[in-house]
Amino acid sequence: MIINTFSYLWSSTAIDAIAELVDNGYETFEVPISSPHCWPDELSGPDRAAIYARLNEYGAKIRSLNAGGYDINLASPGANMRRKSVEHIKSVIDLAEAWEVPEVVISPGTRRPMISPSLENVYGWMYESLENLIPLAKQAGTRLLFENTPYCFTPTIQDLAGVVSTVNDDSVKIVYDVANAAYIGEDPVDSLLSYHESIGLVHISDTGTETWGHDPIGTGVIDWNELGNAARETCGVNNVVLEIIREQNPVQEFKKATQDLKNQGWELGD
Repeated sequence: MIINTFSYLWSSTAIDAIAELVDNGYETFEVPISSPHCWPDELSGPDRAAIYARLNEYGAKIRSLNAGGYDINLASPGANMRRKSVEHIKSVIDLAEAWEVPEVVISPGTRRPMISPSLENVYGWMYESLENLIPLAKQAGTRLLFENTPYCFTPTIQDLAGVVSTVNDDSVKIVYDVANAAYIGEDPVDSLLSYHESIGLVHISDTGTETWGHDPIGTGVIDWNELGNAARETCGVNNVVLEIIREQNPVQEFKKATQDLKNQGWELGD
């Protein structure tokens, strides 16, 4: 199972968080791209080389870098903002290449909620941005994964599966976040079983339906036993990212989550 370092966003750098997590038995990670946790523009060539050396020293691997979607918008009506967004994601792809990270998580973009531009235009702007990003990802040996998020203009698995089908390129898949899905009323188990061929990674955490969360296992509405069966039948636990977000005692939160998942029948090993 992959561990997301989001809980350390404001308390330590990604590599220091990884060092702590390696000491507690974890080996593979997803890193959110956020300053000062991990921000390409703040990492010089020597900095990147030093971090890569530390990863190798620890026997750790970063499976995915999450470029995020709050500061950028691939579907912006403004061409210069789309260019800025592509430029930022290119900097994340460059970092992924330097650290041999195979996947980069991206956001489809957002749409103004009042007097919205037409979906036809928004999709068109996003596909235009993708035309620039896909060659860059391929050249770097990375794959782009669109994440389902409630605030984006493509919040459902059907929306993103439609994008993947339209692009029809193995370099573009989905990271399916079960908490994001459950929060908007989607059934994560049915969706994973139905759309697994378009899904590259699965983010897991719990949530309610009134308050959006990335909460400990068993505290929300997710059916963890059924989700574990679906994960085993489709993507496998090696493609599952534990993304519980808790700033206090994250190591203990991850240990408890692992045990809670085992209690729900998940086969995670020792």
